Order: sequence, then C-alpha cells, then structure tokens
Amino acid sequence: MVMGTPRQETEVAIVGGGPGGYVAAIRAADLGREVVLIEERPRLGGTCLLEGCIPSKTLIHAVDVLAAAKEAARYGVTFGPPKLDLAALRDFVASVVGGLTRGVDALLRRRNVQVLRGHARFTGPHALLVEGDEQATVEFRHAVIAAGSRPTPFPPAGDLPVWSSTDALGVPEIPPRLLVIGGGFIGLELGQVYAGLGSQVTLVESSARLLPGADPDLAEVVARRAGRTFAEILVGTRVAGLARTTAGIAVSVEREGRTERREAERVLVAVGRRPNTERLGLETLGLATDPRGRLAVGEDGRTRVPHIFAIGDVVPGPMLAHKASREAKVAAEVLSRHPSAFDNRAIPAVVYTDPEIAWAGLTEQEARERNIPVKVGRFPLRALGRAWTLGRTDGLVKILAEPESGVVRGVGMVGPQASEVIGEATLAIEMGATLEDILVTIHPHPTLSEALVEAAEVAAGTPVHVPPARGDA
Repeated sequence: MVMGTPRQETEVAIVGGGPGGYVAAIRAADLGREVVLIEERPRLGGTCLLEGCIPSKTLIHAVDVLAAAKEAARYGVTFGPPKLDLAALRDFVASVVGGLTRGVDALLRRRNVQVLRGHARFTGPHALLVEGDEQATVEFRHAVIAAGSRPTPFPPAGDLPVWSSTDALGVPEIPPRLLVIGGGFIGLELGQVYAGLGSQVTLVESSARLLPGADPDLAEVVARRAGRTFAEILVGTRVAGLARTTAGIAVSVEREGRTERREAERVLVAVGRRPNTERLGLETLGLATDPRGRLAVGEDGRTRVPHIFAIGDVVPGPMLAHKASREAKVAAEVLSRHPSAFDNRAIPAVVYTDPEIAWAGLTEQEARERNIPVKVGRFPLRALGRAWTLGRTDGLVKILAEPESGVVRGVGMVGPQASEVIGEATLAIEMGATLEDILVTIHPHPTLSEALVEAAEVAAGTPVHVPPARGDA
C-alpha cells in the first residue's frame, strides 16, 4: 500500500469498463457482490463503444444510406445529388456513443457499483493502486482483469500523417487519397467507409488474399466488390517504408520481388490490436503473458492465481465484444460461487463490409486443416427471392455438418444483413442441432434467413431451388 493514499475494501475489483468489465460488474452486483470498477478513460464503454464497433457501424450505416440514395434510380426513385455534411455526421456519431455511454453509467448506478477513474496496477495479490487525478488503494477478495486492447502501431510513424483506427473513426477529414495497411476486419470496413465518403482508397495486405481468417469463398465476394470501389488492392504486398512528401506521405511497398511507391494524403494502419497487459503489475501476482500479451485462463475464467480472473481481449481467442461479455458473466458467476463455464461451441464473427460476412463454429478452412470430415451445403443468394427484392444477389450461405449424424458444425455466409442471420446459426450449433432440425423449422418467406434452410437442404441432398449435386436422388 502506498503511504498517504485513501484505502477502501471491496469484494470484487474490476479493471476496465468495456463490454467485458461493465458486464462483469453488473452481473456480480446482481448476484449480491460489492463491486468497484476501475476505468482509466473519462467515459465507460471501452474500445467497442467509444472508438470501435459502435462508431464504425454508425459510419458504415451512413455510407450505406449515401450509397442507397445514389442507387435509388435503379428502383424508380430519384433524388437530387446527395450531399455530405461532415460536421453533422460527426455529431450523429457522437450522439450515438454518448447515449450508449450514459446508459452504461445508469446501469451501474442502479446496481450501486462504485466507479473509480484512473490507471489500475496490482501492488499485491489482494491490492490495486489506482492512479489518476488522485491515488487510491483498493483491497479486494476477487479481481477481474478486463483491460481491453489497443491498435498495434506501425513503426516508425513518428510525426507522419498516419492514422490508427481510432483516429480514422473520428473522421477528421476525407483525404483525397487514403492508403490502408491491413486487409482484415478493420482495414476493409474503414476502407469502404472512406471510399463511400469520397476518398480514393488503396489497400495493402501482406497475405495472399483479403480477410485471411475467413473462408476464401466468402472473402472473395467482398474482395470483388471492394475491387470495384477501391482505387487499388495490393495483396501479397509488404509495406517497406514511409516518408513525408509535400502532399502527404509516400509509401514504399514490396511485391513480387519489386519495390514500388504509392502516395497518399493519409495512411491508415489497421494491422491488429494488442492486449493492454504491460502496465498492470502482473509480476506482483506471479502472472506472465504469452508472446502476444495474453493471459492464460481456464473455462471458469480464472488465471493461475485462483482469485484473479481475466476476460476479453487480454485472454486468447477472438477480440470480440460479445465474447468478452459472455466471459464476463462466467467470471462473475464463478466468483459468486455459481456453477458456470465458458464452454461455448461457437463464437460468431461478423465483418461489416459491403456485403457483410459472418460465420460461426467450424469453418471449411479449419475442417480441411484439421482433417475433420464434413459435408458442405452451399446456397447462392442468386436463387433466393428476398435477395432479388433487395437487388443484392451477390453472396451465399453454406452449412457444414457431420456426414453421419448431420449435426451442424459450422455456418458461413456473405450477403446483405448476414450479421442479423448468423445468430440463428450460432444457436443451432450451440444446441447441437442437426440438418433435419433446420429443415423442419418453418422460416418466413421471403426472408434472407431462408437461405440457411436452403443450404441445409443442399447438405442433406434434398435441394429445391438449386439443382441437386450429381448422385443425389
């Protein structure tokens, strides 16, 4: 304990106020625990709410509206040329974030969760030092580490006009030319946002294709559309250096054994995120991270120190808000002596590109790499009535099932509103549903969700709206 600092005791101390931390606080309080939540930033909500999924999806929606207005003549509806008010767009994003943040504050107040502002650092197995405008020591029985993550920097940027994803989400300007480094979730989403707002976007990805974590047949649909809206896409390309120019920045890229130069007013670095575990004082607990900065935990969320839990971006697994929230509930329940475990079969992933990509459970790529036998049913959206009514028939839904039992192991999809359909697929995997379970479930017509039934029919060998595979009766 630091001499002269206020000291308080609590049952549960939670480090981080994001979708892991604040959910853990709420659940623990609802189970009767006394909770102190410590957050370094002025506002609660974490990266997702403040500078991640919420502002990015708000911008994506605005760009979708802009694109819809431009394409409306296709449906017999005409407008004058749409105009963008950048200040109004920023204000709207801020209002969305502000409203949700105030909602989190209210939820915690109703549970009598005390919120301390400042950086938390462990000083012992049952003590945290909180350093902010003032210092305080918090002594606890249990602690939950939910410190989140931050964008991985691209050295050496120095004072060059380089944006992180956080910078880009503020929409400080719409650069005439924007070069995006990284063809994953963030790079593609923000690249499409700025292309929709008027930037000429060049995207550079070191892997051989975009979205290397997604199945190639899904990623290819997005890549084709991005190829029509981006100025240039360079895959299998490494960024070798950055240099300032009178107009902005020059980027040296290496591909196919050659060094080339691209110029832009701004560069956006979207090459991943790193857990915020360096300054937590983990050494005082005897805890060490893996090379990627993550803490090992069991299904109950415990670290090697049984009364210390870790959730969200600081533990292995995808850095997704909904994963963190589920882990938060498990940790809160376990420390409250309720039976619980993070034993979920599927964590849905969504890329909010145009079109959207979503998948849950086993991917076809993983099945191939792990030699897991599956039968795959693919259904193209060009054979789906609802897709035709939307004018968006580019995409597909596929389902992976065990060959003998028909148990659904994975689902992948690319197309409009895939983010809204993947929840049903995740539930099917979580419940151990079979192809037959999906086939006999009546889906409303015409909807995009029907594509899941259609894909199941293909996997079962009983398709109606596409020709059966050779050998199928």
